[in-house]
Amino acid sequence: MTVLVVGDVIDDIVVRPQRPVTADSDTPSTITACPGGSGANQAAWLGALGADVRFAGRAGAADIAAHTAALAAAGVDARLAADPGAATGRIVVLAEGGRRDMYTDRGANLNLSAADLPDELLDGVRLLHVSGYSLFHPGVRDAVGGLMARARGRGVDVSVDPGSAAFLAATGAEAFRAWARGTCLIFPNLDEGRLLTGLREPSDVATALTADHEVVALKLGADGALVAARDGTRLRLPSAPAEVVDPTGAGDAFCAGFLTAWAAARPLEDCAREGLSAAASAITTVGARPPTNLTPDPRTR
Repeated sequence: MTVLVVGDVIDDIVVRPQRPVTADSDTPSTITACPGGSGANQAAWLGALGADVRFAGRAGAADIAAHTAALAAAGVDARLAADPGAATGRIVVLAEGGRRDMYTDRGANLNLSAADLPDELLDGVRLLHVSGYSLFHPGVRDAVGGLMARARGRGVDVSVDPGSAAFLAATGAEAFRAWARGTCLIFPNLDEGRLLTGLREPSDVATALTADHEVVALKLGADGALVAARDGTRLRLPSAPAEVVDPTGAGDAFCAGFLTAWAAARPLEDCAREGLSAAASAITTVGARPPTNLTPDPRTR
């Protein structure tokens, strides 16, 4: 069965300083241009890990062919709407010392409309996964919210990844919880989970969110992940060892690894382990998309 992902598609510029940043002057750096966008990254990881995945998003008309091809190379059926006026979204990522600071221009993503999300996107779909970025802008939220409602009407499960602590803080936790309430799964990182619940301890955050979601997969960065389910399941797993080259996209990879196993009806512990394995792979390469040598797990086929 197919996983449908809806979210941003972006042109990333990843900047990796070769020495401490020199204020008001030059800092020798390695600069890499690569495709990105949280939703598109998640779709690419799903495809590379062996899931049957479809992606819907919006990009500048001049970039449709390139972004479609990049997603197809990862095994994604990309349904991209061409924006005739706005440019494809762009993000400058400053990756330094195991962290990444992002300077974001969402561009054409802010024009995603109901016309870009027709009913046929849901044909054969087992799960609709929504990147939280799609819920922060009113017009996009209306379009994606309509698709979420139609998915539920067809008996399709829905999951959501909040995506951005900064946008979440600006929007407000109660508003976001209302928009996401009732989705089957949620994938916050710890900062996002704390904002959503007002709680500090990971176990308290995850437990609180099970009031709104059947399964909570709380991403803890280097400390691994905590999975809590409404049925009382609690799993705390360590991160997989890996050398950090660029942390961009690690959360997207975790989400995709988890969902790939989940769509194959595997146990929650397997889902979490697949997520952590994908995240470990993500941080060893520059950029947020899967490496070309990634071998899919045959159990997801």
